[in-house]
Amino acid sequence: MKVEFSKYQGTGNDFVLIDNRNGRIAPDDFSLIEKLCDRRFGIGGDGLMLLENADGFDFRMRYYNSDGKEGSMCGNGGRCIVAFAYHLGLVSEKTKFIAVDGEHEAKITNTEDGIQVSLKMIDVLDIEMGDDFYFLNTGSPHFVRFISNHENFDTFAEGKKIRYNNRFAEKGTNVNFVSFQGQNITVSTYERGVEDETYSCGTGVVASAISAGFKTGSNKFIIKTKGGFLEVHFRKISNKQIEDIWLTGPATHVFNGTLTT
Repeated sequence: MKVEFSKYQGTGNDFVLIDNRNGRIAPDDFSLIEKLCDRRFGIGGDGLMLLENADGFDFRMRYYNSDGKEGSMCGNGGRCIVAFAYHLGLVSEKTKFIAVDGEHEAKITNTEDGIQVSLKMIDVLDIEMGDDFYFLNTGSPHFVRFISNHENFDTFAEGKKIRYNNRFAEKGTNVNFVSFQGQNITVSTYERGVEDETYSCGTGVVASAISAGFKTGSNKFIIKTKGGFLEVHFRKISNKQIEDIWLTGPATHVFNGTLTT
């Protein structure tokens, strides 16, 4: 079978995108999806997304981690699939689509530096605040810990300890480490499913910005990740409710291709 695909990246978080409106790729063909994400024997990516038909929406986003398993919401993936839909001619400046965590809106802007996508995330409820951490769900579960700085910090080793501790080993969690740079923040992320540090994580950046907001009182942050810069702004209703959350950044087309499986 020949699989036509596109490769996109959002601040270094890279994805394989397939237009599956014809249903050619079975959504439970996990071994194929894992193979396509493999960086040595496939295309390579932190994840894979199928763009599918959905009544009442411009499209459905079906997201898989690089281990081949269907995953929870991916913020950078959401921005990239919006750019993909834009390039397919399915949407123009605005879109409404459905993902595993519910409805999403997005806005597309063409700039001199390329496509910028602003993605509205789900409302965040029931934030757990510990002595040295925050735990919240921004479409995916995220554990957030603040550190003094990222210089010589081992995100992989420290993140893996938390992801596989007694609390999270079974279902897993993403783990984010945050340091302040003036009023802005630097974020590094260990992602479950990828089981490694990634260059960027959209839902993790959102979780980190919300957590930083509890410390500073701000509701808008520029976030530096290993792969580039993202922006997050939101509206705080209470310590347990955050609404009107937007994640903004580049969504870059890398290349198209055809793979014979």
